[in-house]
Amino acid sequence: MQRQWYGRDSGLMARMVITMFLLAAVYLAFLAALWYAGADSFTMVVVAGLMIGAQYFFSDRLVLWSMGAHEVSQAQAPELHARIERIAALVNLPKPRVAISEQPMPNAFATGRGPKSSVVAVTRGLLNRLEGPELEAVLAHEITHIKNRDVIVMTLVSFFSTVAFFILRWSMLFGGGRRRNGQGIILVYLASLATWLISFLLIRALSRYREYAADRGSAVITGSPSTLASALMKIAGSMQRIPQRDLREVEGMNAFFIVPAITGHSIFELFSTHPSLENRLRKLERMQQQMEGL
Repeated sequence: MQRQWYGRDSGLMARMVITMFLLAAVYLAFLAALWYAGADSFTMVVVAGLMIGAQYFFSDRLVLWSMGAHEVSQAQAPELHARIERIAALVNLPKPRVAISEQPMPNAFATGRGPKSSVVAVTRGLLNRLEGPELEAVLAHEITHIKNRDVIVMTLVSFFSTVAFFILRWSMLFGGGRRRNGQGIILVYLASLATWLISFLLIRALSRYREYAADRGSAVITGSPSTLASALMKIAGSMQRIPQRDLREVEGMNAFFIVPAITGHSIFELFSTHPSLENRLRKLERMQQQMEGL
């Protein structure tokens, strides 16, 4: 039986829509500034487009490789396969491929271009630390990311931010076209800088909202927000016991993890890909109360 979504979080949806609108406005202003300055940005757009395309088509392999994760067959991990298959069926998705990383750090992530090419991966540390229902809650969170096509969305919204970053790196190559003087170069540089900074903050905000949405999806699929809350606390608590060197080795994967590989409050939420643990737990507690009719 397919699981129906429990109500709607209209506030969360509104924040995501507003963030997407602001990103679009920033990128249009960026393009207008490039056009006004006469910047020959075609080459940079092509280069950035190729990089985004490579990320889109090969991200699953790169992410698995960076974590040392390997796909496992149903015979190798029957229980994990069965849990993922059951959750995918509840939300009417094709069964994702399954991978395991031997990392002792407890974590999980999903990647892939879409539902038909997705992978759900878990670390050995996660399998060793979580009880069955907690593991299912984490898997449901990752499968919600797949259902919401979060990898595609974040790749697309990052396009012009990537363009702006490359222009910042090679801004002195620009300035041709209608405005060959220093003012044109300065305008392009400032527009690129502003675009990169503003889009960085907006993309991080969008990423945090999508984590809230995945938490909500997990709570609905399992029918138990408190179980996901328990899993998040266990994962975050385990981070305190992981050596800092090991955390630094995987920090590039933080945007994919269910809980970023950091300890304590070492980053400000404004610059984080994830909401704070406290805020996530608070929302899950509120949802548990709603489900129980309190």
